[in-house]
Amino acid sequence: MVARRLLGQILISDVNGRRVAGRIVETEAYVGPDDPACHGYRARRTRRNASLFGPPGTAYVYFTYGMHWCLNAVTEAVGFPAAVLLRALEPLTGFATMRRRRGDVPDRALCSGPAVRDPSRQRRAIIVTPRVGISRAADWPLRFLIAGSPWVSR
Repeated sequence: MVARRLLGQILISDVNGRRVAGRIVETEAYVGPDDPACHGYRARRTRRNASLFGPPGTAYVYFTYGMHWCLNAVTEAVGFPAAVLLRALEPLTGFATMRRRRGDVPDRALCSGPAVRDPSRQRRAIIVTPRVGISRAADWPLRFLIAGSPWVSR
């Protein structure tokens, strides 16, 4: 499953010459048109969720609750709306840029909510839990996180 395999990978962003990077420590899977918490539930396609129906690897980014930008990686074939939400990262580089972008938040909150392979390929214990912050299908065990990471969301 992609959500599990993304844990430990490094996400790098280069915007306007400012590089930031973090290790993915928490993900959530949204598994398609039969998942009532997925934005592609019942295969409803809108202007907002159109990229969710794109090819694997497409970034599906949306603004939610009037305050959060969410980054998802599309995981299935064109036309099948499934993706993995990147819920939290362990910040690695670019702390000053992250602080400017996020404002006055504790370092632990800098990365809560284009990857490259983790060069260490270190094995990490993974915990599987129900998804959080949603009202539909919240009890489905599709949230994955690295055990013991202080960077995962609460």
